[in-house]
Amino acid sequence: MKENFDIFFRRKPALMLVALKKISRARYGSLLAKEVDCTYSHAVKILQSLEELGLVVFEKKGRTKLIKLTKRGMEVANNIENIKQTLS
Repeated sequence: MKENFDIFFRRKPALMLVALKKISRARYGSLLAKEVDCTYSHAVKILQSLEELGLVVFEKKGRTKLIKLTKRGMEVANNIENIKQTLS
């Protein structure tokens, strides 16, 4: 349980979920990494953790993978935004 809790209260995973929420279409991992200012390899590790938790899914398009939020991922992203607004 602690691992699941820790992932959401780190800056990069939270920013990734919110970034995916802001644009409803699927995104490339490299673009997402640039948006949250981290390396592609770090982004992939975070995204794999989010996938294991059922928050994102990967869709293969040829040789590339697109990332989309699941319904559960959208709920978590909304909650992160609400917390951010509450603290602002």
